Amino acid sequence: LWADSKENLVELALQVLIVTLDEGANQSDGPSDNLFLNYLSRIHREEDFEFMLSGITRLLMNPLVQTYLPGSQRKVNFHQELLILFWKLCEHNRKFMFHVLKSSNVLEVIVPILHYLIDSRADHSKVGLMHIGVFILLLLSGERNFGVRLNKPYTATVPMDIPVFSGSHADLLIIVFHKIITTGHQRLQPLFDCLLTILCNISPYLKSMSMTAACKLIHLVEAFSTPWFLMSNQTNHNLVFFLLEMLNNIIQYQFDGNYNLVYTMIRKRTVFHQLANLPTDINKAVNKKIKKPLSRQNSNNADQSMEGSYPAKTAEPGTLETSLIKLPRIERLTEGVSAHPSQKQLDRLTQAMDSSSMESRNSFSSEVFPVQPGAELNQSEEKEETRDAFGKSRVKRSDSNYTAEGWRPTPEWIRSWKNQLPLQTVMRMLQVLVPQVEKMCIDKGLTDESEILRFLQNGTLVGLLPVPHPILIRRYQANPGTAMWFRTYMW
Repeated sequence: LWADSKENLVELALQVLIVTLDEGANQSDGPSDNLFLNYLSRIHREEDFEFMLSGITRLLMNPLVQTYLPGSQRKVNFHQELLILFWKLCEHNRKFMFHVLKSSNVLEVIVPILHYLIDSRADHSKVGLMHIGVFILLLLSGERNFGVRLNKPYTATVPMDIPVFSGSHADLLIIVFHKIITTGHQRLQPLFDCLLTILCNISPYLKSMSMTAACKLIHLVEAFSTPWFLMSNQTNHNLVFFLLEMLNNIIQYQFDGNYNLVYTMIRKRTVFHQLANLPTDINKAVNKKIKKPLSRQNSNNADQSMEGSYPAKTAEPGTLETSLIKLPRIERLTEGVSAHPSQKQLDRLTQAMDSSSMESRNSFSSEVFPVQPGAELNQSEEKEETRDAFGKSRVKRSDSNYTAEGWRPTPEWIRSWKNQLPLQTVMRMLQVLVPQVEKMCIDKGLTDESEILRFLQNGTLVGLLPVPHPILIRRYQANPGTAMWFRTYMW
């Protein structure tokens, strides 16, 4: 409709800039020899940060708001290049990332990213776009301000193929991730760890969750905790650990405002009881009757997509599938840090720094960040153990014994992770609240959930839950695997 040669110029300029910001395969641990990266990392003026951020957000939102009305802009299609540039800016200039996170402008980046994720989830040729969007969210989720900003109410009118809801940007994030996990193509499964890590990172700061988001979250717990799913892969149980950790964070630190989630957990309490009583006998576990998918009865809130949205499209015939190297596991992508270290942890840190003994350092690192009380290393096996993405110790397994083709679940394997499931907080909450809710329903003859929600909204669990666990935040850490992935994606 309009002929504009400047659009091609901008797209090519972006591609050239991204290539110049590549560190190179043989980069050492010292300062980079790349002058472009050096200059990028030295940008520090607030007005420069605001100029870059406003331009990136405006161009990312362009395909979502363009119309044929007077005053509208032509649709541009270089959002992938913009996302890579934004990633480079955040990765190599921490001041820029802090500038993005200190205001609500970060939400103007998140909304278009979530739109691109929803729109590309069924297209095999756009798996790279899915990865870069998730990488950016993982990087930002490592900072407290990101989780806090997500509590802002979502009022945008961007059409997405998700259920209509009324809530915050955090609700939008949960609903989008649920849609990706349940309706995306098979090649997105390696991203599940990253998606749930993002939810874990933001969970301690979520003040209130909508009923729609709460149902989607518990549906993931129900789906991932089915015996056949847990037994089908040697790492699938990790997803349950992530979800339970998220629920623990919300119950311990944000119970007051999340009555919708608490109510949904009470309704679906059998999911948690079945998980706690998971049989270690393989045949008995796998042959157990699989329950129907989660559905809310007597509810008028149907999963009706937003007005103006379109279902995700698959790749067009003849489109080449994206060929990218394998994504590193979440343990290599992130490092666990405590959001609020206790005085005891700080004292141990001081002792470890003052001590010249390597033994004392190892002892400190093995005890400083437990996800649940009592998660400690066995000192006799210290050299054979490693800390995984859950902040707990795991015995290193020989790759020859755990190949994708020859692996088979065993009772010993089930017991090894079942005994470490962080179910104490959830089960304690259910133990306290379920009898109260049932008694209230019987005494008053309640059939409406609004009265129960009002009761939960005014309730408290102070002094009834286990000792709060330290908040564990998994921050992205640069690694050769991710750098190689980006290099492959760029070319």
